[in-house]
Amino acid sequence: MTSWRVSLAALLAGALFGLGLAVSGMTDPQRILGFLDVAGDFDPSLLFVLGGAVGTTLLAFRVVLRRPAPLLAPGFQLSEVRRLDARLLGGAALFGIGWGLAGYCPGPALVGLGVRATEAGLFVPAMLAGMLLYGRIDRKRPMRGAARPGE
Repeated sequence: MTSWRVSLAALLAGALFGLGLAVSGMTDPQRILGFLDVAGDFDPSLLFVLGGAVGTTLLAFRVVLRRPAPLLAPGFQLSEVRRLDARLLGGAALFGIGWGLAGYCPGPALVGLGVRATEAGLFVPAMLAGMLLYGRIDRKRPMRGAARPGE
């Protein structure tokens, strides 16, 4: 498949994801922070969005994974990791802490940046700096049991 088709599919998937975030109100950091404020002004709407996403994924994966390959790739790229380790749990905790402090995770932050939300304008550069810093640190550490992507 030609690269422009893959790029177009990625663009359309990203646009659909962003539209879904906007329609569901998940680009509003106050909604996320309200969900995390279980002792105060709790907003359960994220549970419904999460439930819809998990339900859709459970059904769609059953159908999609019956195919021999995706439409635009020679094969599926699924994680083979089957155990929890300190690196995974630490990364999840760090992500959750950042999400709870800012009310943003990467997808909604990019959508927020697109609509010129002030918080997203602060969050996205900090997120990119963190990604660059992690990339530099991670390259220096030996990886156990698997080749690094691209090797």
